[in-house]
Amino acid sequence: MIGLLDRPTNGKIFIDGVDTTTLDDNNISSFRNKKLGFIFQFSNLLTDLSVLENILLPRQIAGTNHTAENDARDLLKAVGLEDQTNKRANKISGGQAQRVAIARGLINKPSIVLADEPTGNLDSVTSETIVQLMKSMAKKLNQTFIIVTHDRQHFGDVDKVITIKDGRAFEGDQPSEMKVIA
Repeated sequence: MIGLLDRPTNGKIFIDGVDTTTLDDNNISSFRNKKLGFIFQFSNLLTDLSVLENILLPRQIAGTNHTAENDARDLLKAVGLEDQTNKRANKISGGQAQRVAIARGLINKPSIVLADEPTGNLDSVTSETIVQLMKSMAKKLNQTFIIVTHDRQHFGDVDKVITIKDGRAFEGDQPSEMKVIA
């Protein structure tokens, strides 16, 4: 629901003060592109495009290209791939593809970033770099990162932890501290 891929059968979803349940399909698509970033478990890059072109796609769709290439290059540097800019997506490793996908999810400076196992295909050193990048962007741009992970300890100190266990949601991640929320 937060990703605006499904519509609620009742209730409302507000993002940045906008009642998204009142938006038509075209406006939802535009809103999603501008306000939400997606980092999928599998990179889903377009293999015929270069690394840079894959990162620029959300910006091109949003129609906000005035600083797009500079921003994309900054993100490539932040994820350690500035030397892979012109390579085709099908010529880079799985870990590199995941880092490109992370940069693509951040290019529009979204309010909310939905990340499904964003460090799952990365080595521990690169994972730490990516976690620190997400934390710094969250602070610098006042972004919210909603991260699904099986590797909770890798993310260290965060504002809130919700643990899903046996179909129930708990606030907290230590069994002695967990409080049922749904």
